[in-house]
This record gives sequence, structure tokens and C-alpha cells, in this order.
Amino acid sequence: MFSRVATKAFKPAGFTRPLSTTSLLAKANQGSKGRQMPSTYTRATAQPASGTEATFTIRDGPIFRGTAFGADTNISGEAVFTTSLVGYPESMTDPSYRGQILVFTQPLIGNYGVPSNQRDQWNLLKYFESPHIQCAGIVVSDVATQYSHWTAVESLGEWCAREGVPAISGVDTRAIVTHLREQGSSLARISTGEEYDADEDESFIDPGQINLVAKVSTKAPFVVEAHNPKYHVALIDCGVKENILRSLVSRGASVTVFPYNFKIQKVADNYDGVFVTNGPGDPTHCQETVYNLRNLMETSQVPIMGICMGHQLLALAAGARTVKMKYGNRAHNIPALDLTTGQCHITSQNHGYAVDASSLPKEWKEYFVNLNDGSNEGMRHSTRPIFSTQFHPEAKGGPMDSSYLFDKYIENVQAFKATQKVYKDNRPSQFMLDILSKERVGVAPDKIAAAA
Repeated sequence: MFSRVATKAFKPAGFTRPLSTTSLLAKANQGSKGRQMPSTYTRATAQPASGTEATFTIRDGPIFRGTAFGADTNISGEAVFTTSLVGYPESMTDPSYRGQILVFTQPLIGNYGVPSNQRDQWNLLKYFESPHIQCAGIVVSDVATQYSHWTAVESLGEWCAREGVPAISGVDTRAIVTHLREQGSSLARISTGEEYDADEDESFIDPGQINLVAKVSTKAPFVVEAHNPKYHVALIDCGVKENILRSLVSRGASVTVFPYNFKIQKVADNYDGVFVTNGPGDPTHCQETVYNLRNLMETSQVPIMGICMGHQLLALAAGARTVKMKYGNRAHNIPALDLTTGQCHITSQNHGYAVDASSLPKEWKEYFVNLNDGSNEGMRHSTRPIFSTQFHPEAKGGPMDSSYLFDKYIENVQAFKATQKVYKDNRPSQFMLDILSKERVGVAPDKIAAAA
């Protein structure tokens, strides 16, 4: 059953990406197996700025000169680094990186190219976490112009150029990371061609001052249907990754995805569980979401799980505080200790803010803790089926140590349904499936970090 509230609040909407040009198709069919990129997967048609001089400038910091290999454009954003060895397509399409310039510590990036936008049995992207590149730009030590992989259809430079994302190589990423570790995440700028004057501070746009969640969240509900669904989960989209959706529907839960500020408390009774997703930026920008989650927890016993931004928003709704970290945690190899079992899990992470565990109310317990820096990595309610993690149990690129947490959430959903005095079939109705979009609505990236 689908609530009249949700039906009235949002009219059905579809999202169609523009078709590619003939010249783009000719350029994009150079994959290692001669595959051709589907024509619906385009946003820009510029050729890579290959060989052009480029500059990476950190505000009030050093300047690094290298070579451009992505889009011929200038951008600014928050410079952060990731120590992940693999998974650059997943990282670059993760909405949590919106507005950030991603510095890779792995020396060689791009050697296995970029795969196609092929979709799986649930109409979810197989190789990407969202339909477009989300980071503002990328910085690498050495880029592989010749790639080799059976799924590849284009090079990293071609992909960046087509998506309008500047990229720079041939710079000392070790020195960049050393600076960011000492000074913290910093505003920075990639300039292609003419070097930009670092003293002109107005050129550095701070994405931390922007409600980035509002930019990456779907603008209208959409549905992802499980095969032979047993449950129906309402998902608050703060920048959801495709593999979060896949992790739910593969376990038999159909998912209706709502915008980040949707009044979920008004329709929660029509669902078997609520899920709050990852997302970019400062969680305190999402006061509507915090209010809605607080109201939800006060009025409903529905099971809730949160990941990353969802963890932070649930903590704020519970009355805790969040803090900005010096340089954040971004990697696929960070150890987190389960305080209930004493087991250590290797986790994937991508966040610049953390929950202050000392501010958790007495009915909330710390769930996981980071074994590198001691920061909070999760919380759980002492009596109710509500828990959240700062890391990503669904990680693509791996590791999958903590994927069992989705099983735990589904067990909570199942137990909740079993306790209901009157059985309710909350699975999506045919009417709902007919009127709602089957993919994200209105989330194509804009130029929030572009030059003025």
C-alpha cells in the first residue's frame, strides 16, 4: 500500500539522460574488447585535455604543476585524499564525494579503464555508484592512458572529459597528502592551462557551506523492486549508493526511495523498515531530515538503519553532536572494532565528519570504534531495533567483512513484522510501481565548484 500523502506530494517523474553525439560515439568505442559505450551515457562531449599544462593549487599552501588529462576546465573544491588501491570508478561516482577534489595516494590510476553503464537484474548500475562522476576533480601521480580490462569501454581521461571533470597527473601526491595530513582537508583548485593566482581567495568555493545533500538527493520518489519481495523499506536518500539499494533488494526487500527532506514519519506505517543513506558534506545542513527522524523515532517502532551520513543524522536526531575531522577517513582498508563481539572488521569509509560518542544519550550505545584514530564508527539503541554505522558495509571495491549488517537489519524488519497484531502487506502495489520512476530523478551534477 502506498500512502496518499506520498502520492499527493510527488507527481510521477522520469529521468532521461541526453543522447550522445556521433563524434562521442566514435571516440568512446575504443575499449580493450572493442565494446561500444551505450549512447544514453553522455553528459559532455569535450576531448580530453591531454598534454595541456595544469596546476593544482591549495589555498594558503603549495602549488603543484602537472599535466591535464580530463576536461579542459577549471574548478575548485575541498581537497581530500583516499588510500584505496582499487575502485576508482566506484569512488568517483559516490555522491558522498560531491564538491571534493579527490587525491589518490595509489601511484597508478586508470590502468583498468572505465566500464560501461550496464545495469543488473534490478535495473541498478553494475559498476558505478551513481549515474555520473560526483567528485569535482581528481589528482593522480601517474595516469594510465593505455588500459586493459574485459569490462572497459574507455580510458579514465576520456570519461573525465565526457563528464566535464578536470584531472591532473604528474604531481607529487605524496607531498600533497603530507600537507593535507598536517594542515587538514583544504580548499584547492585545478586550473587547466593558465595558472591561477592563489591569493585571489574568492576563487576558492567552499562546498562545506553548501547543502550538498539537497543536490545529490532524488527530487521525487522512485522504486526499486525486489524479485518476489517479502518486505518493503522506505529509504531516505541523502546520496544513496547503488550497492546500498542492491544490498537491500537482493535480500528480498523492495525499496521506495524518498528525497532527503521527505516527512517520513507521515508514511512510516506503510513500510516494514526505514533506511537512511550516505551523503556528502556537513550533516548539520539537513535540519529538516533531523527533525523528521526525531519525530519518526518518537512516534514509530519501525526498524531503522543508517550508513555514514545516515549515521550522523540519526545521532543528531537522538541528541548527540557531530564534529568535523581534520582530514577524514577515506579508504577501503580501515579497521573498525565491534564493541559487542570484540571482532575487528576491515571497512570501506568516506567521511569528513564524525559523531562525538561522548555526547550520545544514555539509551544509545557506541557500536563500533575506529582502531586507527579512536573515532566513533557506529551506534545502536539499547532496547529498540535501531543501529547505524559510519563505515560502508555495502562497499564496492570491497571489503565485504561487514555486509552481514544488512542481514541483521532484515532480521530486525522480519521480527518487527512478526510482532504486528494485524498483518499488513506493505509490498509495493502495482499502482505504485506504475506511477513511480524506476531510477533517480533530477540528480545530474551541476557546476557547484566551477570557476565563476
